[in-house]
Amino acid sequence: MKAVAFDSPGTPDVLQVMEFDTPVPGTGQVRVKVKAAGVQPVDCAIRGQGFSPPGVELRYPQILGNEFAGIIDVVGEGVEGFSVNDEVIGWSLLSSYAEYVVVPTTQLVRKPKSMPWEEAGVLTASGQTAHTALRELGISKGDTVLIHAAAGGVGTFAVQLARAWGATVIGTASPHNHDYLRSLGAIPVAYGEGLVDRVRELAPKGVDVAFDAAGEDALRASVKLVHDKKRVGTIVAFDLSEELETVPIRSKRSVSRLSELTQLYEQGLLRVVISQSFPLHQAAEAHRAVETGHVRGKIVLTVD
Repeated sequence: MKAVAFDSPGTPDVLQVMEFDTPVPGTGQVRVKVKAAGVQPVDCAIRGQGFSPPGVELRYPQILGNEFAGIIDVVGEGVEGFSVNDEVIGWSLLSSYAEYVVVPTTQLVRKPKSMPWEEAGVLTASGQTAHTALRELGISKGDTVLIHAAAGGVGTFAVQLARAWGATVIGTASPHNHDYLRSLGAIPVAYGEGLVDRVRELAPKGVDVAFDAAGEDALRASVKLVHDKKRVGTIVAFDLSEELETVPIRSKRSVSRLSELTQLYEQGLLRVVISQSFPLHQAAEAHRAVETGHVRGKIVLTVD
């Protein structure tokens, strides 16, 4: 099979389409013919810096990608509930920029019929990260929630989930993304100097929860706005989070979590926003787009 991989860390140019043995499913596994795969900032860190996710050792040439959507084409022994030709969404660490991926059925859900392949390919990673974060921070009806980097991949999902659960959302973004945030149901606010004062003007009764997907400045602003530090969380500024005694958040993926996201999609409460789509052989261009730091929604690779 063809897959995008790299032999050593470097610029996006190190990404190449290479030939690998087509994987064969074992007991409890299925093989999926990939139709679309999401591109994450962590993919860029692995490629650019040789970053290894916790518990993972890079093996060169290393395939990238950790979320996908596709069609089951082979079913292993002992598999129940899934069949050949089922359309599915799933996750598989460091293997998804490929024509085929093998996964246990515990990492799959059925793709909603109404969901295009490109949208299905980018639901798992950022969607589950946002869901994990908001659940850990205890979002509930009536809360006022501040979401930093609200127009990004994780932020776009977080805004919609918080709104679906009955919260009022204030989202930070650059001014050109303010209409976009309004379309998601958030109250936009510009980040940068004076952010704390601007948020206080928008929320005179206070902010209950803050979720940081932007970085240290956003986290520092958050602790000035939210009284309870256990309701301030970050997915990026872990060292500062320890210093400030806020909540460090790492995604916890599960079939039940992913199923809830697909149900919200089918109910019209969650939309998946694609910023740009690239064919598999243009993975380097996809990485360059992510590394601009100004992606609205998600970047996806399509596999034909």
